Amino acid sequence: MRTNTITVVVVSDDHYFILLGALIKSIEQNLNTHTRVDLWVVEENVTSRNKKKLEASVDPAITTVHWKSVSEVIPPGTKLPADHSSFPLNVYSRLFIPDFVPQNVEKVLYLDADMIVLRDITELWDTPIGDNYIGAVMDPRVQQYDNEWGGIFNYKELGFPGNTKYFNTGMMLLNIPKWRADNVAAKVLQCIHDNIKYVNYPDQYGLNIIFANKWKEIDSRWNHFSTIDAELPYLIHFVQRKPIYKSYNYNAGYQELFYKYLKMSAWKNAKPIGESARYIKKIKNILAKVKLKF
Repeated sequence: MRTNTITVVVVSDDHYFILLGALIKSIEQNLNTHTRVDLWVVEENVTSRNKKKLEASVDPAITTVHWKSVSEVIPPGTKLPADHSSFPLNVYSRLFIPDFVPQNVEKVLYLDADMIVLRDITELWDTPIGDNYIGAVMDPRVQQYDNEWGGIFNYKELGFPGNTKYFNTGMMLLNIPKWRADNVAAKVLQCIHDNIKYVNYPDQYGLNIIFANKWKEIDSRWNHFSTIDAELPYLIHFVQRKPIYKSYNYNAGYQELFYKYLKMSAWKNAKPIGESARYIKKIKNILAKVKLKF
């Protein structure tokens, strides 16, 4: 009998929804026999066909799926920042996780859709984070605020040392009571609005500023980027080119693992798609932000 429950939240639109097939199967296949998964799926314009595929993919003895739409999660009238990136607006949904999970839930594991898990995720779930807002992994490409490529470009004006550690928001272990008590969503959005010309990675920029030195650093193997070769990561994060694209050109073994788990899902016959679909998706994301300005 499965006596423990972990709460996992994911966010996806229809284009990337196929990635969830591999993610959830990778979690289930590596999970210990005592744990259940409460999976909260925040979806944006996902077709009923794809929703049915996800429900057909999960093992009901392990996973319970709860559905929320982005329009339900982000409160009406919320002014979202029109940043200059091509990231979808649905990334802001994760700021509101404490508002829609049940009141008795005190901890949530947020995962980006473009991930697969290679180890029992209860080990990550059981990682102590103390009184910190989150547990997370330092972003291997950025690492600290003064990184010229992707850090906090105005860190001096904000009064932070350049060596302040910078985390990736693709995997976060959330301290829900602390988020609720401190109204994190409002603070992060205001931070982004106030510094919009410096914003590169939308909510990640704001979260890193609001949570500066108030987050617990977790073993980097729990958010290992696919662009970096390693023998035994615990979780692979497919940053940049996703494994569903023909143009994926990183570690081939990681892509093989992705398709190993995808073949266990209702997307078992899916093949890599062309690059044009990726560019069309990015253009749509940018146009959605242009609309916010008018």
